[in-house]
Amino acid sequence: DRMIMSSLKPKLISPRPRSFEGYLFFIAFVLTIPLANWFIGNVGTVCLQNGPCLIPVAPTLMAPSGVLMIGLAFVLRDLVQRRLGAGFSIIAIIAGAALSAFLAPPALVLASGFSFFISELADFLVYTPLQRRRLVLAVFASGLVGLTIDSVIFLYLAFGNLDFVTGQIVGKSLMIIIALPAIIWIRQRDEKLGILPA
Repeated sequence: DRMIMSSLKPKLISPRPRSFEGYLFFIAFVLTIPLANWFIGNVGTVCLQNGPCLIPVAPTLMAPSGVLMIGLAFVLRDLVQRRLGAGFSIIAIIAGAALSAFLAPPALVLASGFSFFISELADFLVYTPLQRRRLVLAVFASGLVGLTIDSVIFLYLAFGNLDFVTGQIVGKSLMIIIALPAIIWIRQRDEKLGILPA
């Protein structure tokens, strides 16, 4: 009977594979920052003079192309926290904000660094209490809060207006929605293998 019961228990995964996945998520998270800055200046169906390159995110709705990477960054930060813990996630936020400011054009340093820091911190504060019981909801809700804050702060500080705020919110939200099936798969895999959040 004991042998049968022991075979039914989920196998707990050692910290090493969990940490390895966490470091991969961290690297991907960091890479979204230079990619977002590069997208804004180089990728789009139209590039405004002294302004961002834009992409369509819905019929008649345009957004700066960096929204694709920023939306993904919110999901990846949540996964960094799930694998490596809250402390490491805070380090990732600080490092990400510094890198965002460093790589931004001079006119966008404050907007890029400050909006990244505040929005990712908001994402952290919403995600943390939800993530152990409702991972998918935690990723979606925290991302929605973070991306809204990021969009408002960045556009206001960078361009002095909120002309593209709706497109920013829609574009970043789409990236989070696209990522949700992967989050569901990760949650199911974690439950099957007995991987616990850090």
